[in-house]
Amino acid sequence: MGGEGLTAATKYAILNANYMKARLEQHYPVLYSGSQGRCAHEMILDCRAFKAFGIEVVDIAKRLMDYGFHAPTVSFPVAGTLMVEPTESEPKHELDRFCEAMISIRKEISEVESGVSDKADNPLKNAPHTAVTVTGDVWEHPYSRKTAAFPLPYVADHKFWPAVGRVNDSYGDRSLVCACPPIESYSEELA
Repeated sequence: MGGEGLTAATKYAILNANYMKARLEQHYPVLYSGSQGRCAHEMILDCRAFKAFGIEVVDIAKRLMDYGFHAPTVSFPVAGTLMVEPTESEPKHELDRFCEAMISIRKEISEVESGVSDKADNPLKNAPHTAVTVTGDVWEHPYSRKTAAFPLPYVADHKFWPAVGRVNDSYGDRSLVCACPPIESYSEELA
């Protein structure tokens, strides 16, 4: 990249983060803005207030999968937040797609806050929604299968289906589970 390339990449990363900040700050509080109201190459969306209504930051992270996104960094450096770092390589249409997903998720949170959506049985608490779940014979949720799997129009055109539904993250973080064959089986195959 050289000095010029690195400088240009840095400028685009900062531009992308501030573009997203401008689109999202009316929906989510943004932590650590500078004196000019700008962020650096990343921004931190504060999701802690949603906890009063039963919505955790991990619920937002899991719901992003239904929109076709891997979640950004969760609860670092501040617990209950999302750290969004768009980098210099994301095209504007991807930045917009992510912002649309976050704005739509904020509307889903608002429905829980207002009592329109059930506090325990809503698209956020049940995310991610797998193809097996959505196409199964039984659907006992108060929201539609379409809301679960295709929350915005663009999702239908490029649907990513999570292979697994909600897992116990803290258990997984503390307990190593390996489904790998035993080490000895590798030597048997080489012989």
